[in-house]
Amino acid sequence: MSHARAPQLSRRSLLTAGGALGLGALLTACGSGDSSGSGTSSGTSGPWTFKDDRGTTVRTDSTPRNIVAFTGTAAALHDYGIEVTGVFGPTRTNDGKPDVQAGGLDIGKLTILGNTFGKFNVEKYAALSPELLVSSMFIKDALWYVPEESKDKILKLAPSVGLMVAHVSLPEPLRRHAELAESLGADLRAKKVTDARARFERAATAVREAAESNPGIKVLAGSGSADLFYVSTPDPSADLRYFKELGVDVVVPDEPDKQGFFESLSWENADRYEADVILLDNRTSALQPEALTSKPTWNKLPAVKAGQVVPRVTEPIFSYAACAPILEGLAKVIRDAKKVS
Repeated sequence: MSHARAPQLSRRSLLTAGGALGLGALLTACGSGDSSGSGTSSGTSGPWTFKDDRGTTVRTDSTPRNIVAFTGTAAALHDYGIEVTGVFGPTRTNDGKPDVQAGGLDIGKLTILGNTFGKFNVEKYAALSPELLVSSMFIKDALWYVPEESKDKILKLAPSVGLMVAHVSLPEPLRRHAELAESLGADLRAKKVTDARARFERAATAVREAAESNPGIKVLAGSGSADLFYVSTPDPSADLRYFKELGVDVVVPDEPDKQGFFESLSWENADRYEADVILLDNRTSALQPEALTSKPTWNKLPAVKAGQVVPRVTEPIFSYAACAPILEGLAKVIRDAKKVS
């Protein structure tokens, strides 16, 4: 992975720890409009409005159909039956398979405008005649994977919506993505949708019960790179914050980096925090367990020796259908975990 640097933050750091890290100077997306309220939308015919999490009220003459979105956001909309035309962000792996962030998308039917950080084909985007661009925000006004150097051109071509996915608990971005989908024509009363939400709620209860029945299990959210081991800070990350609210004992690093999302540890210090379970970043930008076996300190970690390392969906797809299995898996991990630290 490239070490090309952004102001005070490397590209490696951006893509390896706990979400979207330190993006303020990198991906600032412009917007205007009123700044009160949490978002509204009209029906699916006639003028369309939606108030996003920048405080921008987007207005179009009709409900957008030709939509381009960050891959994970597109996957969330897909779970509600709203399909997009194009995507940007991790979509296809080097062997041609769907990236983990693509969810249930049929990537063969989509125009991929950029598959890696900093890549966004503006000409190809313009050729799609987009009616709406949608992306996540980990920092307010910063549209994830919209490059700084081309954002002005991109944002002139179509209205944009930003949905906040950091510094909030998981239920909030789930609610907002559902609201956006509904404004675009999704039926939130459809059985598939209500079943998914009920499953999510049952899974949340299961996590709470697991934490109560097996107390004292310390869970560390980590991400590996060639040179560093990143320990994620719970509160900025929607998933980890929610896990804490459900009673999970999530490790909180003492010295998070400037942006507050994670602490960077040299591999010599990877054992700084005691943990019984490690949730390891599952993104293609991060090293997976088989690539970490060459790190002596990794192999010595109690959770690693006990076989209590499980994938973490570091950038969740914010639909109830996608997040319910995450909670179900966490509940099982907590129930089955042994105290090893």
